[in-house]
Amino acid sequence: MIDWTDRHCRVFHRTMSRHARLFTEMVVDKAIIHGPRARLLGHDAAEHPVALQIGGSEPESLAEAVRLAAPFGYDEINLNVGCPSDRVQSGCFGAVLMKDPALVGRCVAAMIGAAEVPVTVKCRIGVDDQNPEEVLPAFLDTIAAAGVRQVTIHARKAWLQGLSPKENRDIPPLDYDLVLRMAQRFPDLSIAINGGITSLDQARDLMAQGLDGVMIGRAAYHDPMSVLSGADALWGEDFAPEPAEVLAAMRPYIAAHLAEGGRLHQITRHMLGLFTGRPGARAWRRYLSEHAGRPGAGLPVLDDAEGAVRAAA
Repeated sequence: MIDWTDRHCRVFHRTMSRHARLFTEMVVDKAIIHGPRARLLGHDAAEHPVALQIGGSEPESLAEAVRLAAPFGYDEINLNVGCPSDRVQSGCFGAVLMKDPALVGRCVAAMIGAAEVPVTVKCRIGVDDQNPEEVLPAFLDTIAAAGVRQVTIHARKAWLQGLSPKENRDIPPLDYDLVLRMAQRFPDLSIAINGGITSLDQARDLMAQGLDGVMIGRAAYHDPMSVLSGADALWGEDFAPEPAEVLAAMRPYIAAHLAEGGRLHQITRHMLGLFTGRPGARAWRRYLSEHAGRPGAGLPVLDDAEGAVRAAA
């Protein structure tokens, strides 16, 4: 979710769920070490619980990144062993690490040694010609032996050659049954599932079969109300705000961002899906797309966009 789940996106999503754990976009360990940490890792207190997702393949570098991230107060550090993009492969991290579970074990052991919060892993069921039935349990054995207690499994293989990142999200077949068997085989691991899940009903069904959690990515971004508003029922809480309540909750954050010199579209680009599946959704997207990026755009643009929804509906 690089360039998607930035801090503004996460604040927006938090207005719809008080309990869902939010994840940052993946940040490379060396960027944390050498780059602008305040910009890369800064976040709003409202985002918690929030996990920092890191990419890397060198134990010492990852441990240093974890130590440097500690003052920012994340609730979890997640090592990405699932992203198949070309630029991730060229850095020798992401899904390509599924080919070297021993290295992943050393990486997470070093991270755990440096961390003050849980270190978790997000992985695939395998890559390329690997046999997931053999590779996945061996991989889980390795990271569990290194101290990992939570893992999220994207229930698809990643094909590192021949498929684009988008195709890797759609073409390799899903194997939920394999992930469910891993939950039974590794009762001491907290196992969540990812891939192809688009609704709360699917999430409830999978958790009822023995999984400890469900990770939803692009569906939560494109249709956040359907996925996040009402999700707190999974924690026994009746919290399901309507779009108007979400907009009211976002206004103080947007006003503060504008007062600091930020631009409206930096936030509203993440809000285009707020009315997905509802009357006026197209008018909302069109108005924000045309007006939020203009110089000086402010809260009145949000008011007019909401008015366009009402008019269209």
